[in-house]
Parts: sequence; structure tokens; C-alpha cells
Amino acid sequence: MTGSISQTIKLIQQKIPSKVKLIAITKQVGIEPMREAYGVGVRDFGENRLQEALDKQQQFEDLTDINWHFIGHIQKNKAKKIVENFEWIHSVDSLVLAKRLNRLAQESNLTPKVFLQVKVLPDPNKYGWEAEELIGDLAELDRYQNLKIKGLMTILPLGLSPEETLSAFEATAKLAAQIQQRGYENLPMKELSMGMSGDYLLAIAAGATMIRLGRTIFGSK
Repeated sequence: MTGSISQTIKLIQQKIPSKVKLIAITKQVGIEPMREAYGVGVRDFGENRLQEALDKQQQFEDLTDINWHFIGHIQKNKAKKIVENFEWIHSVDSLVLAKRLNRLAQESNLTPKVFLQVKVLPDPNKYGWEAEELIGDLAELDRYQNLKIKGLMTILPLGLSPEETLSAFEATAKLAAQIQQRGYENLPMKELSMGMSGDYLLAIAAGATMIRLGRTIFGSK
């Protein structure tokens, strides 16, 4: 990465449509770089480690307009804290987890915004629904009143060509459209969380509404 964090973010903002939300992925990123990102308009920060995120949230209590996104795999014993402390949860990867989160949200009178994590390509290293499995679970998911299910999230396998990457992102967007056409009341599927530092422009070309950038903004750890 060359230049300052703020310069880098400004360049990214020039590349992406205004309708696409930039989420700065800040795992292992210090407070000062995060405040620099905030200073040039970033209001969405993504974390995948609960305790690190909670510590940061305390240090940012003076900034009340930040949206916190949880992007990591959710362990059973941490689900309650995640529901209580994150407005957005990107990594709802199974019906069992969705049911647990809905119950916890109901008990706390909360309605977190969530994405359903999907795998449009086989990948033993990733969590998430396969397309046919998700279709079979839609009727149950539609009943979960305390989860505001906004759309789909995907993380692609490593080593894909640009053509394969674009095709996979397009398949995710197509799956979201197929779900939307089924007319479920609580599954609007209007948001797509897809695209990271190496492939976010391809994700945007396929219809991403949120991109998750860490290394591109803050450099390698």
C-alpha cells in the first residue's frame, strides 16, 4: 500500500458507485488508523474477533454514528454477545445458527440485520449454505421475525481466475434474485455482501451492495 490510509480510501471511493457501501475490515488494525478512516467518511467497520471488537467499540463510544459489522464465523458461546453488540451480522451460515440468533435476539428485544452466507462453489474451507440447501430452508428462515435478513454474503475459494470470480459473484446475485421471486415476506434479498481486497471491482460488476476491504486500505499485517 502506498500513500496514507485517507488517500487510499479516497481513491477507492472514486472507483465505487455511491450505492455501494464500503466496510473497512479492521481486525488487528489499531485505533488511530481506524480514526483516520473515519475522518474521510468511513462509518462501517467489520470485525471477526469478538473480544477485539468489543474493546474497540468501547474506545469509539464518542462516535455514535459507526455501524459495526460482524464478519467471522460465529461460535455458539459467543452468539449472544454478537447479537447484542453488532447492528450487522454477515456470517449466518446455517439454519441451526439462524434459529439460535433469532431466539437470542427475541430475548433481548433486538432485530439485527443479517446476511445468509452461501457457497456457490464447493469449498471445504468455508462455511455456508449450498444453493439447494438454502432453498430448502427458506420457509423456516422466513419465520424468524427478529432477524432482519437483508440478503446473501459469500466468500469465494482461493485461486480463481477473474472470469471464474465474476461468474461466482454473478451466481450469488442470481440466487438472491431467485429467492426474491419466491415472495417471502421476510426475505427481501436486496443486499449482497461480496467482494474483498482482491476482487471487489468484480463483485461490484456482479451487483454487490457491500464490499469488505481490509488489506487494500490498511496494508498487510
